[in-house]
Amino acid sequence: MTRGRLAPSPTGAQHLGNARTHLLAYWAARQAGGELVLRIDDLDSPRVKSWAVDQAIEDLRWLGIDWDGPIARQSDHLDQYEEALERLKNSADDPAYPCYCSRKEAEEARSAPHESRFRGELPPYPGTCRNFRQGDRVDDRDHCWRFRVSQRQWSVDDQVMGSITCAPAKDLGDFPITTKSGQASYQLAVVVDDCIQGVDQVVRGNDLIASTFRQLELQERLGMTPPQYAHVALVRGPDGRRLAKRHGDTRLSFYRESGVAPEQIVGWAAHSIGLIDRQEPSTAADLIHEFDWTKLDHEDSHMDPETIF
Repeated sequence: MTRGRLAPSPTGAQHLGNARTHLLAYWAARQAGGELVLRIDDLDSPRVKSWAVDQAIEDLRWLGIDWDGPIARQSDHLDQYEEALERLKNSADDPAYPCYCSRKEAEEARSAPHESRFRGELPPYPGTCRNFRQGDRVDDRDHCWRFRVSQRQWSVDDQVMGSITCAPAKDLGDFPITTKSGQASYQLAVVVDDCIQGVDQVVRGNDLIASTFRQLELQERLGMTPPQYAHVALVRGPDGRRLAKRHGDTRLSFYRESGVAPEQIVGWAAHSIGLIDRQEPSTAADLIHEFDWTKLDHEDSHMDPETIF
């Protein structure tokens, strides 16, 4: 049985772009007759806002999205992250090594200029600390742990984007699996989370394609079965930039408080991604039967928040 997931990050309010991705994850799981779990991605503790957790849950319920089982939190999985990290640190083929570079030092050491194949990606880490091997002394200096990517080329059959290939060593470089405080990074946490929750279908924005190849490397090293990925188009402002305050208030809580019905947002989301021909109010449940991967637009949507409702 398919098991998808919702994974809102409570670092701020959920907006229209988040709503569309959440709805797509819901429609995909339910149309397949599967389950959908909810996890609060609250690991980024300095940026997590307590009010945003409750608001994200309220937003999902308001949209008509339901899920199966209790709500999980990344902060419940700290022991499992540590266990996975220790496995990587103690593996005989040295997939993890301590990196003492500051962010500034790492950026200055990167080869310039470099335009990544993947949106928003910096040039690959140059491998300054990569010579570490099992038995070498770990200094007391501040450090993160970095994952040593393989030389292989990966291919993913994405539900939306089709076949995507990547050679992580060339295109991405080694990446952090902890912060300098020792906390698990997003990449490590997510693969552990999805394994714990039995997730085998991940629907998320196309700005995370590069993360998929990092996570595939981790899943292989940790003996995990990778989920099926679907990277959906983003929602952008009329200027082509990601939705932000400069485009007006796009928070779901704003629309709720302004009297906009959730059915209007659901209808907009389905129409803007190509699931239905006309933008008309609908409940989330009523559109489950309309879901079809082949209908989804691949290109990001441009919208003016002040004119869509």
